Amino acid sequence: MLERIPRRERRDLLIAWVAIAVAFSLLYVRGGIALSSFLLYFVVSLLTVGVGFVLHELAHKFAAMHFGYWAEFEKDNTMLVVAVVLAALVGVVFAAPGATMIYGSTTKRENGIISAAGPVTNLALCGVFFGVFLAGGALENMLLWLIGIMGVQINAMLAAFNMLPVSVLDGRKVLDWDMRVFAVLFVAAFAALIAALTYL
Repeated sequence: MLERIPRRERRDLLIAWVAIAVAFSLLYVRGGIALSSFLLYFVVSLLTVGVGFVLHELAHKFAAMHFGYWAEFEKDNTMLVVAVVLAALVGVVFAAPGATMIYGSTTKRENGIISAAGPVTNLALCGVFFGVFLAGGALENMLLWLIGIMGVQINAMLAAFNMLPVSVLDGRKVLDWDMRVFAVLFVAAFAALIAALTYL
């Protein structure tokens, strides 16, 4: 698997991963918390939004490669800076640090499946992090509990945002391919988001 991720792509993924984690962590700094708390939220962000983002992009990549296309994630330096600055100054995270570029002319079906792979991965991670949340509660482990809550909420947000049927988002491409698949993923993503924000 690692052989299919060139060094340049690994570097871009790592930089984007760290930048997103910093951006989300800065949201808590705005409240005037201590450095130690910032470091805690940075680590938790690496494990939640970072993992969600990286696996989302790799899902696009390997789905494309399944159909015989080459694909690589490319970071966007401008958007990386925007994400961190907005988090620090405004308290909003616009997490669009780059995109997975597919080389070749895909069919509508292939493009739809490749696009669906990202949100499906985030929905699967909601289940994984919900298990972490339950384990944290059962063991009275606050760190696991926090990782679980943030993991479910952030991955539900990523899935829901990407399933919006607009512009270049995944939802638009899935809808162009199959309305039924779009409807299932759209409802699942927003149901997960509502449940995560309401009950966790």
